Amino acid sequence: MKRLPIGTFVNMATIAVGSMIGLMLQQVLPDNIQAVVFQALALGILIIGVQMALKLKDEMLLIFIFSLMLGGILGEILGVKLFLDSCEIWINNNFYFFEQKRVSEGLIAAFVLFCASPITIVGAIEEGFQNKRELLLIKSLLDGITAVALASSYGAGGVLVCIIPMLFIQGGITLLAGIFKDLFAQLFTKNIIALISGVGGALLIALALKILVKEELVVANLLPALLVVILLSWGYNRLKVRV
Repeated sequence: MKRLPIGTFVNMATIAVGSMIGLMLQQVLPDNIQAVVFQALALGILIIGVQMALKLKDEMLLIFIFSLMLGGILGEILGVKLFLDSCEIWINNNFYFFEQKRVSEGLIAAFVLFCASPITIVGAIEEGFQNKRELLLIKSLLDGITAVALASSYGAGGVLVCIIPMLFIQGGITLLAGIFKDLFAQLFTKNIIALISGVGGALLIALALKILVKEELVVANLLPALLVVILLSWGYNRLKVRV
């Protein structure tokens, strides 16, 4: 029986509310306070990224490195950064109240935090398997608070856009996990979830360094690494079984 992704719907609602609160705070806070909040958020993103990356075991490092390399190459070929830059221009031109120079950076941070964390995958699978939503409800509360911080620093546009991929990724995992229980139990092992978390952590670290050190790191083009790491992990596991 198919299970509706209720946990994801709640999660989307908390992010929307958090984004609106963050947008209001952005309009109220003076520029010097916004600058301090922005730097503090960058440090927080850095620490979260390090914590996510530290979940990797030594045997996963090779897949992790190749995922970032191949993902970066794929991102350059597909022009992910150019696409996000065009999204930023479109949002600023059509939604003046979301206007912010760092829309694409906010979108990257929100996407990794909301859609590529271990709690996203585990919570969605739990809801699909057993109709348990406790983990996703906790995630919803945390994401709502995070959305306030992100929207107050980056603007609400990029944060709100992440609701769309969340519906497809998190909600899709819930629906598919309910239909293909055995397959999902085999595909999303602890090691694969740790690898996804590690790659997401690396992206957050790169994003934080770009903000704090003001280096021109092309973080956006590394986003395909989140898909590449899944494919490489599945391929490695199948090869291991055959050998």
